[in-house]
Formats: sequence, structure tokens, C-alpha cells
Amino acid sequence: MNLKLLIRRGMLVVWDIILINIATYFALLLRFDFSIEKVNTDFLKNMFVYAPFMTIISLLVFVMFHLYSSLWRFAGVMELMNVIMACATSCLLQAFIMNLMGLRMPRSYYPLCLMILIILIGGERMAYRMIRRVTYQVRTQKSAKIMIIGAGDAGNLIIKEIVSSNYLNGKVVCVIDDDKHKKNHYIQGVRVVGNRYNIPEAVEKYMVTDIILAIPSVDISERKKILEICQTTDCKLKTLPGIYQLINNEVSVSRIRDVEIEDLLGRDSVRLNTEQIMGYVSGKVVMVTGGGGSIGSELCRQIVKHQPKQLIIVDIYENNAYEIEQELRREYPKLNLVTLIASVRNTKRMNQIFETYQPQLVYHAAAHKHVPLMENSPNEAVKNNVGGTWKLVKAADKHHVQRFVQISTDKAVNPTNVMGATKRICEMMIQLMNHHSDTEFVAVRFGNVLGSNGSVIPLFKKQIMNGGPVTVTHPDIIRYFMTIPEAVSLVLEAGALAKGGEIFVLEMGEPVKIVDLAKNLIRLSGYTPGEDIKIVYTGLRPGEKLYEELLMDEEGLLDTPNRLIHIGKPIPMEEEKFQVLLEELLRAANEEDVDIRSKLKEIVPTYHPKEA
Repeated sequence: MNLKLLIRRGMLVVWDIILINIATYFALLLRFDFSIEKVNTDFLKNMFVYAPFMTIISLLVFVMFHLYSSLWRFAGVMELMNVIMACATSCLLQAFIMNLMGLRMPRSYYPLCLMILIILIGGERMAYRMIRRVTYQVRTQKSAKIMIIGAGDAGNLIIKEIVSSNYLNGKVVCVIDDDKHKKNHYIQGVRVVGNRYNIPEAVEKYMVTDIILAIPSVDISERKKILEICQTTDCKLKTLPGIYQLINNEVSVSRIRDVEIEDLLGRDSVRLNTEQIMGYVSGKVVMVTGGGGSIGSELCRQIVKHQPKQLIIVDIYENNAYEIEQELRREYPKLNLVTLIASVRNTKRMNQIFETYQPQLVYHAAAHKHVPLMENSPNEAVKNNVGGTWKLVKAADKHHVQRFVQISTDKAVNPTNVMGATKRICEMMIQLMNHHSDTEFVAVRFGNVLGSNGSVIPLFKKQIMNGGPVTVTHPDIIRYFMTIPEAVSLVLEAGALAKGGEIFVLEMGEPVKIVDLAKNLIRLSGYTPGEDIKIVYTGLRPGEKLYEELLMDEEGLLDTPNRLIHIGKPIPMEEEKFQVLLEELLRAANEEDVDIRSKLKEIVPTYHPKEA
């Protein structure tokens, strides 16, 4: 126990000793109308004889009822009940022991003593809380003015902690809640001033500087709508993570975090069938190519939770591989982990890895993915994405892998760039190999991943950090977005649902305008778009679409047990012709053919190269 707390409790004990004795004396005076002359001298004598016993017994009872271990700055109904019960117990013991000792007192003395004791002991503790509140009001006159959205349990706990804490430089000035019955009511002394549509006027009226969204149970789409209203103000936005925090009694100021760009996507997260995934990952040897990348590393993080027999990380970039290896060894010291530096383009190396470790499940995330760079180096895109995948699927077939999951992209649909065309060829390989192998080959197609290496979010953050401008290629460009954990969840469940030959597609909700994403990120960084940070349009880059698609015209959708995951129907193709053209494409890429795009178009008729 620290010295400051020890001194504070010692002072409280001293005050209680004084108040206990005052209560006994005033009870006797009250019984005789505060006339000391009317008091029987025997009563006074008996009171003074018992006073030491009363003091010691009362203090012991107070300890028993936790009156010295409660945090009185958080005092509420339960603490007040403890005071009443402690005082009642003390006075009952007083009546019993005084009668046992033959110390006679007026019968009305005991209830009067109880009443005064409760008032003094309870009042002392409530006065402490009132002093803390007044000092809080004075302390926060020039500090942050906070609006709480949500007058439920979470909001109540957050307000209570902010008001009671010495360490938070802020004052709660108003509460917002959509329940019309709560309007003009008070929560912890703070008024509920209206619903979400009153946020802008309440911000102006109460000079709000910070807004905390304290509704853990609200769904993602509603959270997005509320945050969009909040963003029309210049306030700093913070939120609570989710309903599980409330269930686990973990709602506190320490759990409040800044609003992230993910909060503004407005779509529900993918819900995993954990048992199904556990059933096919547990006890298996699992290999992840590109295991150090954004998707690959998250795959590794989630796979190890399902107790694989062994995890093999394959990556060409040693720094990425080293980072995820160290993280997993730290978090899972008993994990059977192998990290290998290798290129999927090396046939002998791949066959050696498959022969040595005999993986049963393979997740293929290794690829060149940066659209403009691949436009400038199309042969490298073909060698790595097409050639590497072709060598890998053949190795998987040769070594009898149970399932092979190919990571694909929405850019494979009606591609306008080399990267998308190579990914579409990989999907076609998957469907081809599934017809001629015991291995179950599947592909998983999804949109852009927030925060991945080379994506717009890290670029925008860097540009904002440098004072702008933020560069957007076109004011109308839109994209589908998902978080990295969501993308990986989809990949895992696709592996669990796979029968072979499917292309799994995620229901990604509404697409997002990139310019809106940029504006939101600028606001979340505490700046005003167009004023503090400029937005500059640079024009579409080579191979870039205004919008991405998740399905080709020929594909239909089949449902799966997960309502957010669908299966695109396979498109018939001439397999022999495809294999011939594939070999010609790889040969041309290795010979650095300057006309590689025409060869891509022969294999992917929906590929229409787009120039800037």
C-alpha cells in the first residue's frame, strides 16, 4: 500500500473516531431536547464508560463492511447501504453489550444514536465525493469538453470514470441518445440533450471538443451513420471496441480508442465457423506462401489459433519472414514452426520443400500485386504470379496435398491491368487442376485490403503526416474494402467449405469512394479537408479502373452456409488450348517478350488493357 493511501485511510479513521463519539453524545442530548441540565447524571456516566468500547467495536464493524477499502470517489448506492448496515450493526451491539454490562440508557437513545451515526458517517463520505466533484469542475474549466453518445450502461460507466478520475483532462458536458424517453434526463449529473441528429447543434452549444461513441452493441452500419454525423463537426472522435467489452465488465476509459477508418466502412465483419475451421486445420501440416506479407502473416496468426501440427512459412523477403516468425515464437512458444526463404518461381526448391515437409494444406498468398509497377514490368508479373502459381499447383498435385487455396482479387474480373489478368489466369489454373488431381483446388476472391503494404491507407497517412497534399487519381474512383482479419477469415472459411474447383466471393457491401476515404482519414487525423490538407487529383494510372467488379457477367452466385460468402459458378474453358497458351505465355515472359499483353489477352478474353 502506498504512503498517500495509508495517510488518507488514517485520516478517515481519525474522523470516524470523532464522529462516533459525537453521535453518542448528541443522541443523549437530543433525547433531552438539548438541555444538559435535564440529562440524568447516571446516563452521562454510562455513556462515557462505554465510549471506548463503542469506538473500538464501531471501527471493527466498519472494517468488516469495507468502509475503509471502498473507493469513495466512486461511491454509489451500494456504498451507502454498507454505511447503513455498518451503523445499524454497531448500534445493535451497543444496546446488547450496554445491557449486558448493566449500563442503563433511555430506550429512545439507541435509535437516535443510529440515526445520527448514519448521517455523520454517510455524510462524511458523501462530502468527500462532493469535494472531488467540485474540484473536478474547477479543474476542467479550461480542459476538453466531452460529448458522450449513448446513455446506456457503457455511457454511464465512462462518464462515472471521467468524472471521478484525477488523471483525465476532460469534462463531460452533454449526452446524446436516440431513445426519445431519455431526453432531458440526467446520467451521472449530465443531461441527455437529444438524438444523433442534434449532435452538430449540441457541439456548438456546449463547445464540445471531443466525442466518445459509447454504444458497444450498435451494429457496424449504424456506427458508420453516427460517425458520419460526428465528422461534420471538428471534434476528436473516440469509440469503445465492442459489446464483448461490456459483457466482460471491461468498459473503462482505458478501453476507449481513436475512431479508425475501419469504423466508417459500414459493413458487418465476416463471422467464422470456428468449429468447421478447427476441424480441417487442427493437426495438419499447413504451408503459407508469401507468409511475411499483409495477408500471409495474418493467415499465419489465425491458423496457429487452430492448433496445426506444423506451420511452414515460405517467403522470398527475409525481413518480413523474420518479423512474423519472431512474433509467432513469442506468442506460441510450443508451436512447431518452420520459416523458409524461397521463391515460388524455383521449381526444384518448391519440390524439395513439398517432399521434405509434406504439407497437407497450402495457402498461396505470394504474388506481385502493385498494379502500376506490374504495368511497367509485365513479364515479371507473369513469371511470378502465373509461373510461380503453375509450379506450385503442380508440386501440390505431385505430393498429394489435400487442399490448395489460391488468394485472388476482384481485379481478376474483366481485368484492365496486367496484375488482374495474371490473377485471372491463376483462377483458371485452379479450375483446371481440380479436374485432373486428387487435391482440392479453390480460389478466394476479394477486394482491397485496408492497411496492407502498398495500399492507399498507408500512403494517405504518410501524405497527411507530411502536411499534404493527399493524392487521389480520380474524383469518381470507387473500391470495395475489407480489413485484413476479414480477408483472412474468408480464406480460412473457404478452405473449410471447399469441395474443389470453387471461386469463393465475399459479399463486401457498398463500395467506397476513394476521395471520401481520403476526407475521412484527414478528419480522423484532426484536420479539415481542403483547408488544412489539400486533395489533389492526379489522373487514372495505367491499367486502373474507375470501379472494380467481384463477378464476371458469365458467373452466377451460389450461396454457402455463411451469408457473406458466395461461390462463383465455374466458366467452361478449353483445357487443352489453355495449357498450350499457358506454356507459350510463360516462354514469352522468360524471353522478355515486349508484346506480352497480347499473349495475356489470348488466354483471358475479358482482359482489355487500359492506358492512362
